Amino acid sequence: MMRMVNKILIASHNLAKIKEIKKGLKPLEEKGVKTVTLEDFNIKTAPSETGTSFEENAFLKARFYAKKAGLATIADDGGLIIPYLNNEPGVKSRLWLGYPTTDEELINHTLKRLKNCSLPQRKAFLQTCVCFYLPKNLSPLNKELKLFQEERISGYIAFSSSSKRVAGYPFRALFIVEKFQKYYDELTEEEHEQVNHRLNAVKKLVWQIEEKLKI
Repeated sequence: MMRMVNKILIASHNLAKIKEIKKGLKPLEEKGVKTVTLEDFNIKTAPSETGTSFEENAFLKARFYAKKAGLATIADDGGLIIPYLNNEPGVKSRLWLGYPTTDEELINHTLKRLKNCSLPQRKAFLQTCVCFYLPKNLSPLNKELKLFQEERISGYIAFSSSSKRVAGYPFRALFIVEKFQKYYDELTEEEHEQVNHRLNAVKKLVWQIEEKLKI
């Protein structure tokens, strides 16, 4: 293991997200790569997410935090895509209304936008892009390394919200997972792991990291 890549920063303050990414990075941890978080460095600042795609925003975050901590970094960006609504809300998922909103406001807005729409028109995807970024000064390749992996979950928007909700994830209370025909929030732990787009993206990204850095 090269000294320069013996630590990876998980660039998130979301404990559930950190847990998922850490689980996906397990093959690297078993080879001696340690994972650390923003809390370990007391990093409170955040970059402006000005990208027009999940990939661009994931890269902006990964590069920003990599420079802050001086480490190889993994970050992700994702959201809800509804083709019938011209792929909205997309990268603006949390700011769909143009300003910071509550979970309840986003749930109600989504239902309102799809009022009287048929099931085919309610087709939707939960999509994420995970980025691994290694600054040039840390890279054994003598150049910065950017790796990306996108994954999505297919489903549709329900006609009403689930009674079981997870704070901070409003769209999960509306999203019916196609594979199981169940609300995302009502999946069992085993079902969730099968379709977890972030976890699956990280697992595939690990293969790329191992290949590129010969870990």
